[in-house]
Amino acid sequence: MMGLMAGEESRTVTSTTVCTAAPASDGTEPGDRTAGGAGRPDARAWTMRLLVVGIVVAALNLRPAITSLGALLEEVRTGLGMSGTTAGLLTSVPPLCFAVFGVTAPRLARRLGPGAVVCAGMAAIGTGLLIRPFTGSTAGFLAASALALMGIAVSNVLMPVIVKQWFPDRVGSMTGLYSMALALGTALAAAVTVPAAEALGGDWESGLALWAALAAAAVLPWLPFVGERGRAPAERTPARERRGTERHTRGGDAPGQQVFGQHPPREQEPASELRITRSRTAWALAVFFGLQATAAYITMGWMAQIFRDAGVGAGTAGLLLALTMVMGVPLAFVIPRVATRLPRQGPIVVVLGASGLIGYAGLYFAPAAGALAWALLLGIANCAFPLALTMVGMRAGSAAGVAKLSAFAQSTGYLISIPGPLLVGVLYQHSGGWGLPLALMAALLVPQMIAGVLAGRARTVEDEAAAAR
Repeated sequence: MMGLMAGEESRTVTSTTVCTAAPASDGTEPGDRTAGGAGRPDARAWTMRLLVVGIVVAALNLRPAITSLGALLEEVRTGLGMSGTTAGLLTSVPPLCFAVFGVTAPRLARRLGPGAVVCAGMAAIGTGLLIRPFTGSTAGFLAASALALMGIAVSNVLMPVIVKQWFPDRVGSMTGLYSMALALGTALAAAVTVPAAEALGGDWESGLALWAALAAAAVLPWLPFVGERGRAPAERTPARERRGTERHTRGGDAPGQQVFGQHPPREQEPASELRITRSRTAWALAVFFGLQATAAYITMGWMAQIFRDAGVGAGTAGLLLALTMVMGVPLAFVIPRVATRLPRQGPIVVVLGASGLIGYAGLYFAPAAGALAWALLLGIANCAFPLALTMVGMRAGSAAGVAKLSAFAQSTGYLISIPGPLLVGVLYQHSGGWGLPLALMAALLVPQMIAGVLAGRARTVEDEAAAAR
């Protein structure tokens, strides 16, 4: 539903330098002239609207590759002859790819521009989703899935960076919009894949391949941004909007909120010299991100199977998974806005974790009888993802810091999350039931809540890194 180094940051995707030159002769602020010489207000407004569309359609594509497979996992296992352990390995591929490929996103963005990387990412998603059902082997299915997940990985990392740079005074609302679209795409894939496969002749291959069309459509709005490599978003932002980023009071979405009016700003670590591993908050956020990702990918990969094993039909199980995912649509818009108005995000972390604990307990004691309630509660728990993205934007004081924090938290977090879905598959196969897997899922929520409370404290990674010198 995403590390930058050295000197190129001052002139590429991580730049946050504010121009102070006098207005140009055409009456525009120096920063009002967009790339390609389009300095007119209407041209800039069109660019911003197109970027919003691009962010939304890209977010719609960041989970269907995973939840469409979860809805048809039993059919895929049968068709390709997979064991439960191999299926667990398959559900661990997403976080593995996100960890391996996500860390390359900032470097690619410096060289090619973030628009080009996201555009290529959408193309990779479409290509991988189109070919993976027809490879005819487990190895080919895994390779094609990895291609699609590579595109998802780089887009995951760059979305918070793009939001921070282009919408610095609307981090909470834009993160909410992006997260809401991500949740909607996740839910649609879970709900539509099974009936679509039945409508297309009953074969799972067509049900999985149809999501390539959505990815192909997502390429289009990013094409105008492919050539923008040399101009930083701060140079495209009008002075009146840049001034919004300098607010340090509570309320609103300004990234300066991490000060919260409580602590005098310490001299921050220069972005090019920021050593993110010196920050305890960065580590806490990485652990929180990793554990919530573990829960999310276990849910997306296995929850439909849990309901099916309890006697729920395949179509209904897919709808229950969709319900879990669709809970993120309204909450992903509300939670980031609430989070940016709080000095600490720990209370939200605890509420989400408690919902997950109740949901897992319900799946253990009455999976079919209370299926609707458990799906709703786990949907609330899964909204730790938009909260984590929001904290990435709040725990750094610049776009460069956000880029490094985003890459570090997501890459490290996805590494942490890799064993979870695989271990669930192993426990499921060898225990013959869902008792041990559900106990594991519930146990992991406890350190998730602890890490989230620590990550939600009002401080920035730049301040912590500077203090550690």
